[in-house]
Amino acid sequence: MTQQNSAPPSSSRPQRPRSPHFPPHNAPRVWFITRGSSPIAIALARQVLDHGDYVVTGVQPIEFEKREGQSDDFRAFLEEAKKTERWRERLRVVGLDARVVGQCQAAVAEAVEAFGRVDVLLGSTSEAVIGAVEELAQSSRTITLVQDTFETNFFANVNIIKAVLPVMRRRNNGHVIMLTGITGHLGTPGLGMYCSSQWAIEGYCDSLAYEIAPFNIKMSIVQANMEVNVLTNRMTSVPPLPAYLQAENPAPLAREIFSGILDKLEQVSNPTNYADGKSPTDSNSTTSPDAAMHGPSMGDLLSSDTVTSLYAPLAPVVKASLIAETVHALTAIGGHDNPPARHIVGLEGVTAVKEKLKTTSEELEDFIEVSGAVDIAPNAEQAAAMMLE
Repeated sequence: MTQQNSAPPSSSRPQRPRSPHFPPHNAPRVWFITRGSSPIAIALARQVLDHGDYVVTGVQPIEFEKREGQSDDFRAFLEEAKKTERWRERLRVVGLDARVVGQCQAAVAEAVEAFGRVDVLLGSTSEAVIGAVEELAQSSRTITLVQDTFETNFFANVNIIKAVLPVMRRRNNGHVIMLTGITGHLGTPGLGMYCSSQWAIEGYCDSLAYEIAPFNIKMSIVQANMEVNVLTNRMTSVPPLPAYLQAENPAPLAREIFSGILDKLEQVSNPTNYADGKSPTDSNSTTSPDAAMHGPSMGDLLSSDTVTSLYAPLAPVVKASLIAETVHALTAIGGHDNPPARHIVGLEGVTAVKEKLKTTSEELEDFIEVSGAVDIAPNAEQAAAMMLE
């Protein structure tokens, strides 16, 4: 007996090709996070592992072995992962100094070996160098820092992107997220090298987005507030020049801004050293001699006469509040079929960028008005037209 109203055989008409899709948000995705020891990376890994995703996270072997930088926080995260059964089998840690091309290739190969693919790459390698442009030209050491800034903030991210693209392209699927900051839009006095490296990686990603779109690989730039990236990664300050001290130069240099922020953060982290509301090194302070033995405050270190590297003293509650919006944005965006090409985190950042774009629009209108007023000789106009032809 023939079944009525049956669907036509599949051979009667060709099937329409279906575009590949990312796993929906209720299905597991494989994340590759470049700098796994940063507060943002740890918080993101916790959140997506709890969601059911897989995570491959990179750490610099030397820092981890010597317990430098933020490695203690990462060790605590690893201990937590070992005790959490649903995390343990879905987390892989790989040695990765993304400035080295070979390590990037090996880390991606290890990720594919473990989980079969990489759905989302988060490029989050970033460090800030604090100092005016002229201060960065004082010595061979400070000049080297300029190159180091681009090696870390630009080339390290480029290297890991190039390593993962063949994997995504073969699957005709993938999502690259680059975590930058509103410094990719706004120049900041005292952060010239940091801002320029952010502009560089954003220009690279904007161009790359067009090249990889035919392979169904998405590109998103996520811009956090300046404080988020600077305070959650290593910052290095160069010796100040007298001409750029606040008393001589009224420009709101990053050194003064972050010195104040660091002192406030230190006060939250070590309240006993600031019992009377003053710094332990304040000449008028009445704190105990034991507090004075702690040496200069964190903010003072940014004005040291030597090149100084440090991490902000972020108390757990401050850290969680600082990174919450950024982590939420990354989790929401990662792996979507139609993610935003650019996302600015937080109202404050959106407002700052809008003001910058408003100024740019006004300058463009002035430029058009001035350009339209220029008289062009007929023969010059004809010559220009012939060249275009």
